[in-house]
Amino acid sequence: MEWINKRIKKIKRKHQTNNPFFIAKDLGIVLSYAPLGETLGFFFHDSRIKFININSNIDEHLQRFVCAHELGHAILHPRANTPFLKKNTLFSVDKIEVEANYFAVHLLLSNEDFQYCETKDQVLREHGIPLEMERFL
Repeated sequence: MEWINKRIKKIKRKHQTNNPFFIAKDLGIVLSYAPLGETLGFFFHDSRIKFININSNIDEHLQRFVCAHELGHAILHPRANTPFLKKNTLFSVDKIEVEANYFAVHLLLSNEDFQYCETKDQVLREHGIPLEMERFL
């Protein structure tokens, strides 16, 4: 997924951050929060306006990951209105879900993050990334 790595590098350089909330705001993406039950979040567009919806009932670390995942859709799949990201879809093998998960993990982490941690699980926990995302490291 070298093409995704190149996009992430360009985004980090352009926005001077890897914070998905700041990047989304810079890109004019509307962020909204609402209780979504088992749904973690979703991305959609309407009349050239992009929206990321995040479950307000999940902790802030998971909200950050969900924002990064949905930002991945907004950047990599801008014409797709994505299905709801649910807790049980973190294991999805659907191409666009895999790409968005990969994007989120690699946006949120840098090579430096691995210098101070003993295990991959520790790196993921410290950054609020679900442990199911270990396969994308």
